[in-house]
Amino acid sequence: MKRNLYILLGVLVLIGIALYQNAGPGIQSAFQHEKPMPTETGPKAGLLAPAFTAQGLDGKEYHVGGQQDKAILLNFWASWCSPCQQEAPELNALAEKYKDSLNIYGVNVTKYDNKKNAQHFIDKYSVKFPVMFDLKADIYETQYKGIAFPTNVLIDKRGVVQEVVLGILPPKDLEKKVKHLVKS
Repeated sequence: MKRNLYILLGVLVLIGIALYQNAGPGIQSAFQHEKPMPTETGPKAGLLAPAFTAQGLDGKEYHVGGQQDKAILLNFWASWCSPCQQEAPELNALAEKYKDSLNIYGVNVTKYDNKKNAQHFIDKYSVKFPVMFDLKADIYETQYKGIAFPTNVLIDKRGVVQEVVLGILPPKDLEKKVKHLVKS
């Protein structure tokens, strides 16, 4: 009787090992402590953020993609966009409040705007975070598949897109998402 119990226990262990090895990431992830890094790149939650480097209006180069010191909120906007205008003061407040754990990068999609109006927007709202021009909408359209203004892409320190927010959110909801982002 004892021998049969050991055999049954051994078979169950072997079945468990076989399931673990062949069931794919679903079961394996239950046993892993860290989330595995995604291998695909794209503008969707759970994928690596499409990488790009762009020069800000301050003359510095800013890089998105891959491991970073801080989480990133990537904000695609246009000066004529009413929701973008409503959101600008909130983004300034978040940039100041979370400056030690979050980089906010504003990307003016200049293909649908113009530099003069964008600069007026930046001055009017005293934008406190780096802004860059996406002159041909290569970043917005090609890499991030943008469809609406504003679009906010929340990227964690590992370079993984956590969420894509189309349009504006109430300030408390956006801050809640930022708090979650900087903790991940």
